[in-house]
Amino acid sequence: MSEHDDDVAGIPVTRRMPKAPIERIGGRKLKPATLMMGHGYDPELSEGSLKPPIFLTSTFAFENAAAGKRFFEGITGKRPGGSDGLVYSRFNGPNQEILEDRLSIWDEAEDALVFSSGMSAITTVLLANVNQGDVVVHSGPLYAATETLINKILGRFGVTFLDFPAGAAPGEVAVMLEQAKQQAKANGGKVAIIYLESPANPTNALVDIEGVAAAREQVFGSDNPPPIAIDNTFLGPLWQQPLKHGADIVIYSLTKYVGGHSDLVAGGVLGSKAHMDPIRAIRNTIGTICDPNTAWMLMRSLETLELRMSRAGENALKVCTFLRDHPKVDGLGYLGFIESNSQKDIYERHCSGAGSTFSLFIKGGEAEAFRFLDTMKIAKLAVSLGGTETLASLPAAMTHLSVPDERRAALGITDNLVRISIGVEDPDDLIADFEQALAAV
Repeated sequence: MSEHDDDVAGIPVTRRMPKAPIERIGGRKLKPATLMMGHGYDPELSEGSLKPPIFLTSTFAFENAAAGKRFFEGITGKRPGGSDGLVYSRFNGPNQEILEDRLSIWDEAEDALVFSSGMSAITTVLLANVNQGDVVVHSGPLYAATETLINKILGRFGVTFLDFPAGAAPGEVAVMLEQAKQQAKANGGKVAIIYLESPANPTNALVDIEGVAAAREQVFGSDNPPPIAIDNTFLGPLWQQPLKHGADIVIYSLTKYVGGHSDLVAGGVLGSKAHMDPIRAIRNTIGTICDPNTAWMLMRSLETLELRMSRAGENALKVCTFLRDHPKVDGLGYLGFIESNSQKDIYERHCSGAGSTFSLFIKGGEAEAFRFLDTMKIAKLAVSLGGTETLASLPAAMTHLSVPDERRAALGITDNLVRISIGVEDPDDLIADFEQALAAV
């Protein structure tokens, strides 16, 4: 075991430190799928246990008072970057920190934070950036709870918003940002954050992240521009990595592909330390960190993330190929079959795969969609996505029911739009299930 001595106010602080992680062999940089098996964890610090134990403790003992002071300096923000040691499970813990180290690898992020749910992650990000009188600019559609948070909850505290459609060109976004800038000035605030969701839930419309970054540069230059945050749940981290295209903050519902087994709820936020530090400070205060058991389960799931997402993506292509020309299908929002030139351009620049979640438009309306959903046998009628099993739901009647009718119509969330998340079952079995369900419509 190695030791590290750090003199704090003349008092030595001694603590055991993990060995440096193995990230290269010779000149070869190891791939994420390899690093998921052990990165950030030293078995010698846990009695040689091959896998990290679950650290079920609410608090951690300090080796001496000077260590306690130094650790709290990081927790309270007197020193940036978080604590140098373990303090209290509302702030940090071994399982959460190992998980954060591994999450950072996929997006090549400098820092990462984990949360008790995707919505707690989104809420903490917004609270860290927004003040009274500020304006939030966001793409649309968003997940319904995110829209509710921005519009109804933050709106109670003097925050306003402007939105643009997911497929908007950079020039359109620039016009919206200029309007937001003037609106914020009139309110005595600022444009606090540009919040994106791509692909959009549930339409699968893509946002041009590079175009949004260019529009921000046009309107704000380098004069304290608002950060660009993006919910990357539908494609990340395997098929899209937004930090490489101009985003500053990447948000995940880890419940979905990263967790991937429909047995936990969690969220993640990644980015530079400069963007993570204020988010960490809010998380420390309001306690939105995920628990040790959930963090441990997520570490387990990360080991098979690439395998699961790859299989689900292959299955989705086979299923959508069957659905594409079916006479009872009125349209298909699958990224592998994009017809719009502008959307195809974004896809080719930003994405490495089409994903396994798509929108299926049944010919007819709600009654026909209900019949289709009620007849499916393998696919489960449930909300969520990115699990090992295939899921199907009707957003207009379920996840987006709280969105006003006029806005749902404007966003293209129709009564016949069925959201499908393909799992890892046998693809031919799935096609047989879709075939018999469509026959019942």
